[in-house]
Amino acid sequence: MKKLILALCISASAVSFAQDYSVPAASPRQKVEQQFSMSKISIDYGRPGVKGRKIFGELVPFGQVWRAGANSSTKVTFGQSVNFGGKVVAAGTYGLFIVPSEKEWKVILNKDFQQWGAYTYDPKQDVVDIVVPVYKLAEKQEWFEITLNPTDENSGNLVIKWDFSQAEIPLKPSKPEAVTKISEKLKEIKQIEKDAAKAKS
Repeated sequence: MKKLILALCISASAVSFAQDYSVPAASPRQKVEQQFSMSKISIDYGRPGVKGRKIFGELVPFGQVWRAGANSSTKVTFGQSVNFGGKVVAAGTYGLFIVPSEKEWKVILNKDFQQWGAYTYDPKQDVVDIVVPVYKLAEKQEWFEITLNPTDENSGNLVIKWDFSQAEIPLKPSKPEAVTKISEKLKEIKQIEKDAAKAKS
């Protein structure tokens, strides 16, 4: 009986341990979320490593659609409508894909953000596509990376880096005048709230 109880305890401990830990991922998943204008932008993507391979032109062939990461497709969520590299995109979640070439990348937002890789990619589902220049990095970026770098309180760049390549997509609100007006009103409301709080104290 004691052996049975001991076995059950060991089994329960193993299950608990397995829930807390997992096998290290070859291409770990990362989620980036950042305040943008009056809302947020979030990006969910896989991070493959270079691992001594030649990336663009071999592992990632030129002229073919790539998932912009690893495993399931990269998902980008905009909390408000944005100007994505010069084209207006409504608030929502999209799959991010890239068609690379040596000197420029075509960056695509697609309605299907739940596919694995780009195996079922359908260009008919594209929302927008833009072409951006590719810059050569001075130092190698071992792990694929997507970041959001603000340029002011209402705009920024979506930056994609891997190996010795980097590309940037400028982002700003689709209707900057409306955002400015709303922002001013919100600041007025916050000031009223501060004044009311001071009056009570």
